[in-house]
Amino acid sequence: MISQYPGVSVVMPILNEERHLAAAVRRILDQEYPGDLQVIMSIGPSTDHTHEIAEKLAAGDARLQVVDNPTGRTPTALNLGIAAANYDIVARVDGHGELTDGYLRRAVELLEETGAANVGGVMDAQGQSPFEEAVAYAYTSRLGLGGSKFHLEESPAGPADTVFLGVFRKQALLDAGCYDETLHRAQDWELNYRLRQRGELIWFSPELKVTYRPRSTLRALTAQFYLTGKWRREVVRRHPDTAGLRYLAPPIAVMGIGVGISGGLAGMITNKLILKLGWLAPLGYLLLIIAGTATASGLSPAARARLPLVLIIMHLAWGLGFLVGLDHDTKAS
Repeated sequence: MISQYPGVSVVMPILNEERHLAAAVRRILDQEYPGDLQVIMSIGPSTDHTHEIAEKLAAGDARLQVVDNPTGRTPTALNLGIAAANYDIVARVDGHGELTDGYLRRAVELLEETGAANVGGVMDAQGQSPFEEAVAYAYTSRLGLGGSKFHLEESPAGPADTVFLGVFRKQALLDAGCYDETLHRAQDWELNYRLRQRGELIWFSPELKVTYRPRSTLRALTAQFYLTGKWRREVVRRHPDTAGLRYLAPPIAVMGIGVGISGGLAGMITNKLILKLGWLAPLGYLLLIIAGTATASGLSPAARARLPLVLIIMHLAWGLGFLVGLDHDTKAS
């Protein structure tokens, strides 16, 4: 228990979030945090009504503030928000995420208890449509994205490589140089990597949960994972020691499936059995997806029917993006 809770500045990078922004802000204000609270909405050039919604929300509550982010990029939005933060504790919250009760209070207590530079918890993905439900399940399954602590509610509390979103000591952010604005994606992981390199502690706790709203269309999901794969390749290029098996599995799968299909087609043309065996690669992958879908629990029939496609898109879009990587113009922009 803390005798006097410090002020917290919540930084929200926002772009095209008219569907979820009001709910995300409401969950922050409903925290009943016992200290001072500031909410900074860093708004990019949205093509929907996000900016109008943010301005209306800010006009109704003095704790809310709007900051313009002309680049529209997440790390720039976060750094602009950090620069505008009035308090020594900075919490990141996305425009499509909703804090659970007591999140900020417990996060501040954990900072005090552990001495960490950053604490975070579970990315509690929850879908509203059958497709979103399937995506949410894939996020929290080991066959999907379940390799990180913050994807799994049963993960024990303790030191972590990274956490979802995060509640930081502002001075630790400033000392580390804040977010790398040349990384359009994967900037959270890279920042936590630099904090750890400086000897700072990153702490995961399953007590901290944030409801995450996943992508709602196949096109949006494909674009998300393709770009994530490209930027993850860039992180590995800059920090080769971070190339773990979990990040290399999707590109390896893409290459294996591609080689297998090519060999299988060549075998059909040349009638060579050894080449025909290439079909075992895509067949084995499909069997793995089917087995993962069959053992999935807690899904509606409509969501279960969509799960195989969701898993395939996640794996192959990420893997292809990783293999393609960034071109010179993208890195420079």
